[in-house]
Amino acid sequence: MALPKLTDEQKTEALKKAQEVRSKRAQVRADLKAGKLTLEEVLQRTNDEIIGKMRVVYLLESLPRIGKVRSRQIMDEVGIDESRRVQGLGVRQKEALLKKLGK
Repeated sequence: MALPKLTDEQKTEALKKAQEVRSKRAQVRADLKAGKLTLEEVLQRTNDEIIGKMRVVYLLESLPRIGKVRSRQIMDEVGIDESRRVQGLGVRQKEALLKKLGK
């Protein structure tokens, strides 16, 4: 499948939109790290495009005192694939994450 040809204006607009999404996602991660948002609040907002398309592993790494190794251990224990996005989590997986993390 060939990629569509974009004009310079369309490319610029796409780059601008991508930057906005990255900035908003970084803000969500910073709020999690600072304690302004809880994991439960974030998991309830899965219809939000910014949060829904975030990978679960990055979401967990944004929590205080959880790094790359610990986030992958948690995902293995709960049974979540490393490539899973937040919007793809099932109800049981969300409940298991909240129970595991004590939130």
